[in-house]
Amino acid sequence: MFFDSVRNNKRLVQIFLALIALPFAFWGVDSYVRGGGSGADLASVGDTKITQQQFDQAWRVQQDRMRQALGDSFRPESMNTPEARLAVLNSLVDQRLLLLEAAKGRLGASDEALREVIGRIPALQENGQFSMARYQSALAAQGLSQTQFEAQIRQDLTLQELVAAIGDTGIAASTETGRILAIQSEERQVAEFRIAPEGFAGQIKIDEPALRKFYEENGKRFEITEQARVEYVLFSVADLVGQAVVTDADLHAWYDSHRDRYQQPEERRASHILILAATGDADKDSARAKAEEVLKEVQKAPARFADLARKYSQDPGSAAKGGDLGVVARGTMVKPFEEAVFSLRENELSGLVQSEFGYHIIMVTGIRPGKQRSFAEVRPEIESELKQQAAQRRFAEEAEAFSNTVYEQPDSLQPAVERFKLKLQQSAWIPRNPPPEAMARLGPLGNAKALSAIFSEDSIKNKRNTEAIEVAPNTLLAARVIEHRPASVRPFEVVKSEIEATLKAQGEAALARSAGEARLAELRQGGADTVAWAPVRKLSRQDPRQLSPAAARAIFSADVHKLPAYVGAATGDAGYVLYKIVKVVQPEGLDEARRQALQREYALILGQEDFAAYLAGLRQRYKIDINKAALERKER
Repeated sequence: MFFDSVRNNKRLVQIFLALIALPFAFWGVDSYVRGGGSGADLASVGDTKITQQQFDQAWRVQQDRMRQALGDSFRPESMNTPEARLAVLNSLVDQRLLLLEAAKGRLGASDEALREVIGRIPALQENGQFSMARYQSALAAQGLSQTQFEAQIRQDLTLQELVAAIGDTGIAASTETGRILAIQSEERQVAEFRIAPEGFAGQIKIDEPALRKFYEENGKRFEITEQARVEYVLFSVADLVGQAVVTDADLHAWYDSHRDRYQQPEERRASHILILAATGDADKDSARAKAEEVLKEVQKAPARFADLARKYSQDPGSAAKGGDLGVVARGTMVKPFEEAVFSLRENELSGLVQSEFGYHIIMVTGIRPGKQRSFAEVRPEIESELKQQAAQRRFAEEAEAFSNTVYEQPDSLQPAVERFKLKLQQSAWIPRNPPPEAMARLGPLGNAKALSAIFSEDSIKNKRNTEAIEVAPNTLLAARVIEHRPASVRPFEVVKSEIEATLKAQGEAALARSAGEARLAELRQGGADTVAWAPVRKLSRQDPRQLSPAAARAIFSADVHKLPAYVGAATGDAGYVLYKIVKVVQPEGLDEARRQALQREYALILGQEDFAAYLAGLRQRYKIDINKAALERKER
């Protein structure tokens, strides 16, 4: 929903530039100000140090984040480069600069704010309420003390306060925003004529010397990379789940001891009408007055709520649906909105509810009471969870044994298959150095460390098992080469026709571009317009209708003081397109909701620029030394 999305984006504003994306170390603001660390410190900021331990923690967590975001396409080696390590270290430097400034300004998060944030973490709640038992269990699972975790959260809140103080000051002028929106909404009516390379077929002749020259100058293009076919086994938690056995007694015992986890909280279906309110006092007064008028109309005819929402609501996510927001649970909406929803009876209408987004008129259209879910209902969930736990335990217990088996019996994977009840799989041909876009298609074999082991001398010549390699969290792979093809170059005679087709296509494309540019020059010089233009279509910067970037730049940067105006651009198929701009239409009026949304977006950009300038100033004010020799070590 629109206003909920904006709320989330506001949170992002407070942590933009990605410097807050890394976790803060667990030593608190005071320890940063006092300094500390010794030996292989990676950087100093003022009188404080960034230690190897702090860097390694941030680097590991950033790697985990990248793995979660990219899934199978994540490559650990992409993080182990000087550039990636420097980016992580620079984020820590920025954090340290902000912490020093926060300490200087005596900024800090109150105990009340700390309790509120921790209490609202869903993973630490039961039945919508904070659970100390879950809190302590979660900390134990992460190996953290309560003091460490709360220091981390307090530090995060402190930095958010400082970042928000700078980033939230971006102010976008209403008149300037209006000009930008007018430019975006300007409509240009355009006809086009496409000159395709196919129109010049047969005009390009390629001789033998040209073919051989291309072959010699583009040898890598005709290389067949080294390839191998392997058999492999995977030892993973996911596979072990299928082998786990859970008894009915286990399931009932778990349900009886965790009944509170299977309470289904109350849910409500709600609709609303939103009148947006900008930041200025006058704008808020105007929005409130408008909302009061709408409320009076709704109160006269509550049955017409959906029709009035379509007419008045400024929430584009729900207005078209008659204001319907679907099912609402506690903790998913901003606080004033949630309190109103859960205080109303079914089909009851609220008064004006003010939130950070504006004024809401709310109607609850359905109530689903909370209830205890039965054992039969939750049995599949419990069985899945217990099997997952059993698989995790078995994996932790037997991962080392799996590694030892494939290493100690290197001539076959069969012993590992039989001992751990695994499936022996075979691959298709795998290239030694596949491009990044092809790695994901290789599945578990699309891993740089696995490929390096597969194409090692021991694997190729001696046909021995690779070591057990972690290709994903809780997933080990061992492979054995069964067939190998060395790298080679395709002979000239085999690729001759391919080269000829390539050179002809290049020549035809060049002729198409030349013809298009020549025709464009004639039209601009006043030559007769005998071009068979396609029907005119309407384009705007907001809706370029699948134009290529080059075509969009040409059309919207064209001088339109005198019409028709002619421009041209090369196309993706290497042809050329002429464009004839016949009319420019300015918008008659600007949509106020869109103007306000653009103004907020523009203010965010200005805030980001202000914050970047603020950080740059801090870097000038404090002495920063980076230990590049320690940072660029290849093994970490």
